[in-house]
Amino acid sequence: MTEFLTLHTAEEAWEIFLASFKPMVHSERVRVADALDRVLAQAATAPHELPTFVRSTVDGYAVAAVDTHGATQGLPAYLDVVAEVPMGAQAGFALGPGQAALVHTGGMVPAGADAVVMVEQTHRAGGPMFGGVALEPGFEPYAIEVYRPVAAGESCIQPGEDVRAGEVVLSAGHTLRPQDIGGLLAVGITEVWAARQPRVGIVSQGDEVVPPDQEPGPGQVRDINSYTLAGYVRRAGGIPLNYPIAPDRADALDALMRQAFDESDGVVITAGSSVSYRDLTANAINRLGQPGVLVHGVAIRPGKPTILAVCEGKPVFGLPGNPVSCINIFQRFVTPTIRLLMGADPLPVHSVPARLDRNIPAASGRADFVRVRLEERGGELWAVPVFGKSNLIFVLVRSEGIVEVPLNSNGIPAGAQVTVVLDT
Repeated sequence: MTEFLTLHTAEEAWEIFLASFKPMVHSERVRVADALDRVLAQAATAPHELPTFVRSTVDGYAVAAVDTHGATQGLPAYLDVVAEVPMGAQAGFALGPGQAALVHTGGMVPAGADAVVMVEQTHRAGGPMFGGVALEPGFEPYAIEVYRPVAAGESCIQPGEDVRAGEVVLSAGHTLRPQDIGGLLAVGITEVWAARQPRVGIVSQGDEVVPPDQEPGPGQVRDINSYTLAGYVRRAGGIPLNYPIAPDRADALDALMRQAFDESDGVVITAGSSVSYRDLTANAINRLGQPGVLVHGVAIRPGKPTILAVCEGKPVFGLPGNPVSCINIFQRFVTPTIRLLMGADPLPVHSVPARLDRNIPAASGRADFVRVRLEERGGELWAVPVFGKSNLIFVLVRSEGIVEVPLNSNGIPAGAQVTVVLDT
């Protein structure tokens, strides 16, 4: 078996890859209502302020704050309620001194009022005390006692307090969340320019690999990488394109790789990335176009036999066939590449501090990524390593995150505080 000629650190490998990969972002017009998890290709700007009128935040009475100054439970302020502002309607009147109007949460505060007193801080006192005349047809005026003073602006939202006209509300590269969709629709933005989701071709290789719905024979295993990777592609924002399993023949692999390459914006192939007499992957990648393979071998465990390539401007990755290695490398290199193809901000990294349950040894010359599960003990979070060979899928299933052991470290002792990067 031919040995790796050069092992690069993950950081070096990424820099080499980026030196040749110059992504182009393609955009399309999409309905905001259908745009969950899509990435904005252009910033979204508010066409008008929000709210567009003074709104009440409580059920109560719109008042002039000065009319309530000094009010107490024992010495209340008295006001005449001369109108009600219906929900969804404009207040077509203005209050005078000593007057109030009944308003509801979200309703419009009329002119002449600069605050709202909560209904719980008032008491209906009977007929109007100051000869109040209804300002709306059919309304029967009455007096209220106000038991506490309010300040100007209290229980009100001012025009533009949420968003100013012309304000950039969401920047290009932002991934739309449910609340973002609500915000865009609130200011009348019903369509946006979103990055086209990159199509990622996924090819599994190996004579020993069979489809999941087929009973494996002696020496065979079900293809799990294709479907696991498809899920990670979707999580990153792309569209997975799964292709048939490629046998260990150069002609068959070349044909499948060429089809995937022509039909997608990038290709991921699993297995066959070890440098050995059975390795066909690097040659197949190089035949796709220039510059071809840029990195073959990364100082990461698990994931050493990794290929990073760019062919005619498209990214191509050769990932180890072992599931733990495969997913580790995908998250380290392929996920950020998919984000670059959309001009997207990196996916947020969710992590928690924990105390390490047992020693993690380390070997010099590589960074180790150890799968862990989390346990709570006496109010403290503990990270328990899930040790197992990288070809065991349930090492992934039984774990909840990763602890990184830095390059050239002496490992991490039991009881040490560590950062666990959580699976997403």
